[in-house]
Parts: sequence; C-alpha cells; structure tokens
Amino acid sequence: MSSRTLPLLFINLGGEMLYILDQRLRAQNIPADKAKKVMNDIITTMFNKKFLEELFKPQELYSKKALRTVFDRLAHASIMRLNQASMDKLYDLMTMAFKYQVLLCPRPKDILLVSFNHMDAIKEFVKDTPSILSQVDETYRQLLEMYTPLSNGEFQLIRQTLLIFFQDMHIRVSIFLKDKVQNSNGRFVLPTTGPVPHGTQVPGLIRMFSCTGEEVTRLQFINGGNYTTAFREGSFEIFGDRVTKLGTNMYSVSRPVETHMSGTSKNSAQHTKANAELAKIMGEFAESGDQSPSTSSKGDDLLAMMDGL
Repeated sequence: MSSRTLPLLFINLGGEMLYILDQRLRAQNIPADKAKKVMNDIITTMFNKKFLEELFKPQELYSKKALRTVFDRLAHASIMRLNQASMDKLYDLMTMAFKYQVLLCPRPKDILLVSFNHMDAIKEFVKDTPSILSQVDETYRQLLEMYTPLSNGEFQLIRQTLLIFFQDMHIRVSIFLKDKVQNSNGRFVLPTTGPVPHGTQVPGLIRMFSCTGEEVTRLQFINGGNYTTAFREGSFEIFGDRVTKLGTNMYSVSRPVETHMSGTSKNSAQHTKANAELAKIMGEFAESGDQSPSTSSKGDDLLAMMDGL
C-alpha cells in the first residue's frame, strides 16, 4: 500500500463532485451569483492551506466510512444542502467515475494527468476569484513536488492502492451503461482497441536476441485487439495539454465518455439525455437540513479541521 495515495484520491473525487454539482446548479437554473457562491465555498474549503498540509502528509488511506464523511462535510461547506439520498447518489457517481478513470489509465503515471485534468477544471471554476485561485495554484505546486520525482514502480503501487480501495464497488451508472462501458453487474468493460501506452509499441512482434545482444529472429503473432501507436505524452507541468480526456467533465455535452486514452466520438444528444437522467439520480437540492454522519477514528484530524473551517 502506498502512503502517497490519499491526496490523489481526494482531489480526483473532489473534482468529480464539483462536476456533478455544477451540472445540477445549471440544470435547475439556480441564479448565477448563488451558484458561484456554492462552488466557491466548496472549493475554498477543499483547498484550505492547513487542510492540505494534513492531507499531503504520507499516510495510509482512510477507511471508506471516514472518507465518505469527509465528502459529506465538504458538500455541505456552502449554503447548499443535500438530503441523504442525494448525497448517497452523489458519492456513488464520484467514486465510480474515478474508478473508471484509474482502470483506463494506460500507464500508472497517467493517474497524475487525470488529476491535472480535474485541477485544470477546478481552476476554470474559480478563474475570476484570485484568492481561491491562489489556493488552487499552491495545490498544483504540492502535486508537482510530491509526485513528479516518483518512479514508475511507485506509481504502480499508487494505482494498486486505489484499485484495492475501489475493488468492492460495482455501482451501476446510467451514463456508463448507455455507453456500453459498464456491464449490468456493475463491472467495467476494458477496451482492446485504441492507442497503446506512451513509450510502448503495438503488440504483435517477438524479437529474439543472442547472448551477445544481436537480434537473431523475429516472429509475428495476432494480438487479439485493434491497437494503434501511442499518442504523444501529456504535459506534467502546471500548464499544458494533458492529451488524455480522462478526468475531464463527462457531464458536459461536448465531452463524450472515454473508451480509451483519446476517446471516441459519441452523439451529443445521447449525453444531453444522460444529463437529464443525472437530474433524476441526484434529486432536488434541499434548501435546508444538515447531515451529521458518524466518523471513524482514522481521518478524525481532517474532519476536525473541516469543522473549524
């Protein structure tokens, strides 16, 4: 288990939560100033300096119950209130979306590109609010400082830790079911088409070498898929083209659900319909009420910190 996984889990789940809340606020025609306040309040809490200092300390992942409680508190960091059923559905959508992204990452290191896609979108949400923007920029710096020096093996351990966390979650999501990237049992369909990971070659060739390192034989075989050469590598800097669409907003009409690294074009009307279904899934925002879920011992430091924000 990697002790560096928690920040990536939190930031990516938080990004998915913000995508959903933004879509719901727009779909329900919430006044722009009120919607902006909701988003700003949540992002301010999510990127609070002291909160992130605690988050970025090397540590084991929190239990599922503790992490869920963190997001309950985060979702209610603004004037918005969700009833229990809506919060359950929100968390299910968040977790299954990020699980799908982790599964489809061609290389373990690409989880960082997924994280940057979420961060880029969050930055866009607060582009007109300099004080919050500076909090987001500081988080970019911390991500780069912690993760860019890591080896491929360390990223593989992070990916393994994430998949262990998600392994028993098989919640069916209508958007995934409609795009045929999830089966009726809740398990995802992994593609056998599309580009291979950056730095690798399309499978189908075996080369044999002598003990002196000279190539002596070549054999070809059928790889059983329809693979293409790798795309260029995405940018791991604060600014730049991430190349992968994994981690971008799947509730945007112009952004189809990915079935491999580059994505495949889908009919935008299908996703408009999916957004309408999301409205049903999430239910109506309640104007009052509060959630007071119990906490577990692991994660109490972050929870206590959130209470004080």
